[in-house]
Amino acid sequence: MSRPEHTGPAELFYNEDEAQKYTANSRIIEIQEKMTERAVEMLSLPADQPCFLLDVGCGSGLSGEWISAQGHHWLGVDISSHMLDIAKEREVEGDVFLADAGEGMFFRPGVFDGVISISALQWLCNADRKDHNPVRRLHHFFTTLYSSMARGSRAVFQFYPENPAQMELITSQALRAGFTGGVVVDFPHSTRAKKYYLCLFCGTPAHMPRGLDGTEDLAGGTVKYTADRERTRRRKGDRTAPKSRDWVVRKKERSRRQGRDVRKDTKYTGRKRSAAF
Repeated sequence: MSRPEHTGPAELFYNEDEAQKYTANSRIIEIQEKMTERAVEMLSLPADQPCFLLDVGCGSGLSGEWISAQGHHWLGVDISSHMLDIAKEREVEGDVFLADAGEGMFFRPGVFDGVISISALQWLCNADRKDHNPVRRLHHFFTTLYSSMARGSRAVFQFYPENPAQMELITSQALRAGFTGGVVVDFPHSTRAKKYYLCLFCGTPAHMPRGLDGTEDLAGGTVKYTADRERTRRRKGDRTAPKSRDWVVRKKERSRRQGRDVRKDTKYTGRKRSAAF
């Protein structure tokens, strides 16, 4: 299956028909929402405080809707006029602008509290015209983006690198522009669930977020992710009686590894309830 960026420029690939299909696909909407949630999580925004975010490659505003639902304000840029037309038809809360990220950002200095981008950054590695130089376009984009961000803020780009060389190209130009940071990989052992996030820090270096692998600890109401990959293999003779405590605990642990919201284990887990009066 060919990559979309190999078929031509983004402004031509996302024509009217493709823009409509993208926005109406429930599966795409679900995936976009999950990646947006993860990207915003890595921004480490202040709790209970609305922030002003930039969405690079905002498309029809799917990510923006999630941002608005969290109480933040946002502004989006995209190269596809058809995508932006749908965003306006859907009456998204953020302002959207038609712009080519490779030509740089045009905002005043220090205006954004954070930046996200979902599935757009890899398009800047293409040379769709004779005057397109991926290295120059990436560097110009990151340089102008850096100046538009508040000091201490972060930018998180979910992207699909074609190969290690492309990942190195993107990362090196971001660091050359003044950012610090690197690439975070979620679910590195999964072919389908693996996601790459370029996490960049503006002005103030910080600890890199940890990649997810689906193993979580919900104790205390917080989610903690470990770097160890855990596999469970059921063997013959290792079966537990249905509805027993061990059976319930094992089932809950499996749900946690799948990333689902599961209540923490207590002394009442798996205990049979007394008959109702």
